[in-house]
Amino acid sequence: MAVPPRDHHAPTAGRPLFSTSFALTDLARVRNEVEAVSRRCGLDQDEIEDWVTAVNELLINVIRHGGGKGAIRLLLDGQLTCEVTDQGPGFDAAHYVARVERPPLSGTGGMGLWVVGQMTDYLFVGSGPHGTTIRIAVRTRGDG
Repeated sequence: MAVPPRDHHAPTAGRPLFSTSFALTDLARVRNEVEAVSRRCGLDQDEIEDWVTAVNELLINVIRHGGGKGAIRLLLDGQLTCEVTDQGPGFDAAHYVARVERPPLSGTGGMGLWVVGQMTDYLFVGSGPHGTTIRIAVRTRGDG
């Protein structure tokens, strides 16, 4: 998918489809639920694979960089939206989100949010010293 537009906002309110906290031991359960919700929302198999990959990258980032635990919400309001939050130290999101070209591989990461942006229609990152909120969204053809 194309680089998502940065000049509009995904919904922060919509019909809740799934909400839970998570840590490393919960990743498989959360991925399975994200996949099930995606199917109900009418995504095709390729879209589901991209969506679950993007959501998984956000979950892994919380585990690696955001304090090891977080929360996820899936909402439906004309599009399927995923919001992932953590209580980590935050980071300078502009360095990672504003890239148009693929960033170089490194031992510390830095490519995950770029990949997420390629697989979704929308990407928003809000980060500060008390945590990070990331929202992604894709268009759907179903009602969840």
